[in-house]
Amino acid sequence: MARIPVPDVLFRVLGRQLGGPSGPLGGLVARMLNKGNAAPVAAAVEALGLSGTEAVADIGFGGGVGLDLLLAATDRGGRVHGVEPSVDMLARARKAHPEAVAAGRLELHEATMASLPFADGALDGWITTNTVYFVDDLDVALREAARVLAPGARGVVGIAEPEWMARQPFARHGFTVRPVAEVVQALEATGLEVEHRTLGHREPAFHLLVGTRPGVRS
Repeated sequence: MARIPVPDVLFRVLGRQLGGPSGPLGGLVARMLNKGNAAPVAAAVEALGLSGTEAVADIGFGGGVGLDLLLAATDRGGRVHGVEPSVDMLARARKAHPEAVAAGRLELHEATMASLPFADGALDGWITTNTVYFVDDLDVALREAARVLAPGARGVVGIAEPEWMARQPFARHGFTVRPVAEVVQALEATGLEVEHRTLGHREPAFHLLVGTRPGVRS
């Protein structure tokens, strides 16, 4: 049986939604993101090496699975910040975590990676997973992300295998797919020391770029 071609307009809509879930489709896309990204996000949180008392952030948290994991990983008095440009995803996160928001354990910010609402060195760690495709100027965004890390703190950038991503029809719409080496170079240019990890037994491959700011945590 011949395959029925998928209209490009559907991939255009999907690409737009993946970059910022919103409207009637936003909830569905958020659930899809949470399911598809659960393992990489969990690995990114683990890579932070948290003790439970830190101030951390998920930059571009989308469906919010990273917020769930960071709240669990900072359950000894830590604080979680969620940074997201989509007002619909911010509203979804507030609805999902009313007690954490009310207690000040979770703070939500409408912002992008290129303009973070934190002082220099304010965070003990951050994750950002499948977000750099939507960053116009990677150097500016990563310098900003590095700026908010405390000495000795880590930031983790997660990206899918670029060759695989570039073949996806939705990636033609609003995505900038960069080689892993380019992202590593941009991270290193901020002064971070970068370790490249690849999640094992996953197809397509997924890359975690763990950047550590030189110095000792206070």
